Amino acid sequence: MSDMYVVDFCLDLTAAVPIPVLTDLQWHLGVRADAAEYGESGVAGAYPLLAGRGPAARVGGVQVGELARTPRGWSLTARQEVHAESLPDLDALAERLARHSRTEGTIGSLRFYEDDVPVLLVNRSGLLVKTPLTVVEPAPTAELAR
Repeated sequence: MSDMYVVDFCLDLTAAVPIPVLTDLQWHLGVRADAAEYGESGVAGAYPLLAGRGPAARVGGVQVGELARTPRGWSLTARQEVHAESLPDLDALAERLARHSRTEGTIGSLRFYEDDVPVLLVNRSGLLVKTPLTVVEPAPTAELAR
């Protein structure tokens, strides 16, 4: 058994995102090797959370991570598998992203690899809100009830 999670991010960042936050994000994406000495993740034992590329080992699909400059700021799309031990670092990253996001509402999701239903990562005016989803079983139809 593995303690793996799949995380998805899809959001836009403001043009005014602070350089240390942008540098930290670039380090997490694996596109800036020196970012750890400048970014917020420059702590012993930290490793890039969004740098995986290619087939995901446990959660299926492909790991991706892309940050693109736009006329209004930056756009981020990432899908990664992360170990449970990294969830506190992932929470801190998601909070920083929400604080500087132009995207209101859902900015991503987090799901234990064996579960069917994710927890939505929602931006509410710069605050990260985790919204667990639940499965609603369909009501039996008259035909099935016979």
